[in-house]
Amino acid sequence: MTTKQKLILTLLLGAQFTLSIDFSILNVALPSIGRDLHVGPANLPWVATAFALPSAGFTLLFGRLGDLAGRRRLFLAGLALLAAGSLAGGLAPSAGVLFAARFAQGFAAALAIPSALGLLTTSFPEGPLRERALGLNGSLLAGGFTVGALAGGILTDFFSWRWAFLINVPVALVIAVCAPAVIKESRLPRPSRLDLPGAGTVTAGLLLAVYGVTMARQDGWGSGHALGPLVAGAALLGAFYAIERRSQAPLVPVAVLARATVKWGNLGGLTIFSMGSAVVYLMTLYLQEVLGYSPLVTGLAFAAPGVAAVAAGMIAPRFISRAGSRATLVAGIALQGASFATLLALGTNRAWLALVLAALGIGFFGHVTGIVAYTVTATSGLPASEQGLATGLATMTQLVALTIGIPVIGAVAGGASLGGLHRGLLADVAVNAVFAAAIWAGLRPSSAGRAATSVPDLRPEEQPQHTPS
Repeated sequence: MTTKQKLILTLLLGAQFTLSIDFSILNVALPSIGRDLHVGPANLPWVATAFALPSAGFTLLFGRLGDLAGRRRLFLAGLALLAAGSLAGGLAPSAGVLFAARFAQGFAAALAIPSALGLLTTSFPEGPLRERALGLNGSLLAGGFTVGALAGGILTDFFSWRWAFLINVPVALVIAVCAPAVIKESRLPRPSRLDLPGAGTVTAGLLLAVYGVTMARQDGWGSGHALGPLVAGAALLGAFYAIERRSQAPLVPVAVLARATVKWGNLGGLTIFSMGSAVVYLMTLYLQEVLGYSPLVTGLAFAAPGVAAVAAGMIAPRFISRAGSRATLVAGIALQGASFATLLALGTNRAWLALVLAALGIGFFGHVTGIVAYTVTATSGLPASEQGLATGLATMTQLVALTIGIPVIGAVAGGASLGGLHRGLLADVAVNAVFAAAIWAGLRPSSAGRAATSVPDLRPEEQPQHTPS
């Protein structure tokens, strides 16, 4: 890896890590925010919802816009908006300003994350070097989610929840100033027009679907506030698929969606992120509500999975080189599920903390191994002209998964009782097992010969290269 590539990697991964921290850094600070800004329990979930809506809803659109208008341009715009939104959140005098700041942060994530991933995949050629870069990216994405919980606890206990916002400002500005000198612009050589009907339906559909899921967490899955948006979102996403089949310049070509690597790779990402984040949520409840630990101690408990995540990001590319992305992806999901299954033994004694640390450490090693493998699977074998789309799909999968995992498994758990936590864990383990088996079958080498549906489970250097037709 050249010095310039190392600088590119440092800047892109620094941005990804900063944005991933924002998903969880305020979770343990919610009670303090409620007291300071007089936000009631019914409205506190909007601290997370205001971020989740734009980050998941606009990601696919901005991934494609990066192909057309320039990935670096959208990346820098996202960093500028992140700095502005974080400054506004840190100085927020009221709940309304805070929610608007979180919305700006989510919008910034939708701009910057797919653009950064697209810049990464176009800056590093397909093969071992790209797998190494994606391995580091995966470890920092997962590590950022767990470090966010730790950082939120430390900042809230020793300083103020406002620093959870303000700490982003200098980081975003430094990266935004340095990036233009190191990272070249990347876009399609012959930009096509934007598919406005497709862009409108998929964005509105995703926004409504994410809103419906978050309302289900708050009001229950049977409430009108949840069912109405979910039904409308599903209808719009169905309309989007119909539009894409007929469009001459589709936002997401149906042929790309039909690829087994894209389809099953993203399903793997959905499983990994949704079930991993759900267990972090369940263990947060367990440590605080069942064992009675403080937010700071709870945050420190997630240091173990953070260390395991970094280690997995370094090692996973070697697994992929030796065993192939299919085997590595399925093994990562299976290891995540198997380690989480041991948590079904948890009781009410504080000595069970040792099992929590061990299970989360091993589970997040599998978690990040799966993240690297799903990203490689979902973005490999595609021409540079489709990398913005592929990374947009992969990022959308990640953000949607982080949004839906907690409400779905939380609804199964039904509360913070030990019995409820066991129910949630059992459902989580079952989802991991079922989807690992499905992905193994869906990516089987025997289907590789079917046109536009699969790529054999080869090591990266053996995979066929595709060029635009």
